[in-house]
Amino acid sequence: MTQTSYSGDRIFLRGLTSECVIGFIDWERRVKQTVVLDIEMPVDCARAAGRDEVEDTLDYKKVAKRVLSFIEASEFKLVETLAHRLALLILEEFSLAWVGISVNKPGAIRGSRDVGVKIERVRADLPAAPAAPRA
Repeated sequence: MTQTSYSGDRIFLRGLTSECVIGFIDWERRVKQTVVLDIEMPVDCARAAGRDEVEDTLDYKKVAKRVLSFIEASEFKLVETLAHRLALLILEEFSLAWVGISVNKPGAIRGSRDVGVKIERVRADLPAAPAAPRA
């Protein structure tokens, strides 16, 4: 499914947890840390409900598996970079109009439950495809 005609319909993943190398301090570069994600994506729930078939909606299990695979293989210094790159990946691989992502890093600041970023990206944020070579 590529676009939604019901602009308010969304699929969300909340509390998706993974381990990765994230941080710019020396010790953070040597150990995997926990990150917790919330992701929102557009979907046409009416279309999916009409036929009751997964082909008519966004398969959130596939999204979750791809997100976890990406995160576990990543090594970023900033949660901002992780969130941005993940958003672009989701937009491109799942042909979505937009995506909203929160990345939380629990325990990153003493006395705080967690710290993180919340971003939204749209298809226009994807890098332009390289022009085809001229013959």
